[in-house]
Amino acid sequence: MTTAFFSHDDCLKHNMGPEHPESPERIKSILAHIADSELQEKLDWVRPEEITRDQLLMVHPESYLQQLDLMSPTRGRVFTDPDTSLMPDTLRAARLAAGGNVQAVDMVMSSQVTNGFICARPPGHHAERTKSMGFCFYNNIALAALRALNFHQLERVAIIDFDVHQGNGTVDIVSGDERILMCSSFQHPLYPHSHVHRQPDNIINAPIEANCSSAEYRKRVEATWLKKLQDFRPQLVLVSAGFDGHRLDPMAEMNLETEDYRWLTEMIVSVAHDHANDRVISTLEGGYHLRALGESVTAHLEVLNSVY
Repeated sequence: MTTAFFSHDDCLKHNMGPEHPESPERIKSILAHIADSELQEKLDWVRPEEITRDQLLMVHPESYLQQLDLMSPTRGRVFTDPDTSLMPDTLRAARLAAGGNVQAVDMVMSSQVTNGFICARPPGHHAERTKSMGFCFYNNIALAALRALNFHQLERVAIIDFDVHQGNGTVDIVSGDERILMCSSFQHPLYPHSHVHRQPDNIINAPIEANCSSAEYRKRVEATWLKKLQDFRPQLVLVSAGFDGHRLDPMAEMNLETEDYRWLTEMIVSVAHDHANDRVISTLEGGYHLRALGESVTAHLEVLNSVY
């Protein structure tokens, strides 16, 4: 049993401009760090396939999918919000990223691999049911959750989102679904400035103030999440893995280090070991300081790959 690593060269073709932080260089940095580690030979490398239209309809209505198709340009860029733009290769990349998530669920649920990491872009957790925003078009992690629940007929799936920005799109989609427990930590106040207060019981928020220490972050997250996760007893753990809370990242004011991401992954793996037969699927969200991103993803993968 191994860790599946999903990556496709066509995810590098989506390019929102030379100054945009969500750049192809993010994946290149991750791949370079893996190449310099022992993981290169240990991972099960998988080229994802595009998600199907019917699979996208698990989360997004046809009207929204048609809107994106109509906006997709044959050349140049079309903005869907001030930070997010479509180019000719964008939706192909987005379908590959979403497809990797669905494929990972199928592989983990059929015991082909122990766990998986989808190293693809664009990310997904800001995409709401009918709205693209925050660099995101399709909500990859929600699509994975619905695949596990509706196709594989699981009863309980946990989503853990440790990106520095709250996954408003995932909250929009899974809010009130008692089959899903979503635990989220994020800097507050910070983009997207929504879905923080008065949430249903299946949304567990841990808002973190700017410049919070690493020790305080760990204490807060463990106190907020761990008992809820243990009581929920998830049969599969999904992770929106954003590494932009790193001390070096330019997008926020958190003080996390690479070792904090190792600790987070160890906690997640422990919950999955207790309740989910070690089944964990993690997908790349944020992380914009290239060295910090590469180091943190490598630490995340080292923990996932240590599970046998």
